[in-house]
Amino acid sequence: MADTTRITVTLPSDQVAELRKLTDNVSGYVAEAVARQLRHQLLGVDLLRHQEEHGEFADEELAEARARIFGAADSGGSASAA
Repeated sequence: MADTTRITVTLPSDQVAELRKLTDNVSGYVAEAVARQLRHQLLGVDLLRHQEEHGEFADEELAEARARIFGAADSGGSASAA
């Protein structure tokens, strides 16, 4: 089991009520959400660093990434999903 640290987090009451409807393990749910957010932020840092070293991504590279993430079907070529 991973080391853990007990902390206190203050959330709006309505969010706590919804959390309790979704799970009996609020700590686990919050830990997963925090891990997902950390991965998202670290990925953003890595992507920015890559662009600083190699230049901005070409349209073809972005299209390939979207296809790998969302499937080969293109939704009209909009850039809003990435």
